[in-house]
Amino acid sequence: MNQIVLRDAAQDEIPMVRKQRLQAYQEYTSILNSFHWEALSGTLSSDADLETEVDVIIAETTEGIILGSVVLFPAKTMAYGDWTDALDYPEIRMLAVNPEARGKGIGKKLVNECVRRTKEKGFTKIGLHTGSFMTNAMKLYEGMGFKRTPEYDFEPANDGIIVQAYVLDLSS
Repeated sequence: MNQIVLRDAAQDEIPMVRKQRLQAYQEYTSILNSFHWEALSGTLSSDADLETEVDVIIAETTEGIILGSVVLFPAKTMAYGDWTDALDYPEIRMLAVNPEARGKGIGKKLVNECVRRTKEKGFTKIGLHTGSFMTNAMKLYEGMGFKRTPEYDFEPANDGIIVQAYVLDLSS
């Protein structure tokens, strides 16, 4: 694979990034009920990534092919609406890697970029939430040292699927 460049998404790239997110999460349509999929797909394509101080970060090849993206929400924002409290640390959301680019470390690079930016801003923690059905994502996060914080879990569709909270301590 060519060298990967990480950068902020340009405003005119946001619609394409949202479409790519939906494609990356499409595999979950067979696992989720239609109500849960509608909620998830609505979140993935919402305007939440346009809020003030939110970073939309993309990973692309040197040829300009976008392979994935992630959104980093600032601390003390309602990154998940009313589902969780505003936390004292930034939150990673909507990590998405094109299916054909998976297994090449793109997701890890994007998460590491969020960690780097969070440290640069002086925070000692970074958090995220992921669906209990996203086993590959959980392996990635746990392999990077993220720890479960179940007190911030929530169940958005009352269907037994828990959106699990994780936090990474950056102080060491």
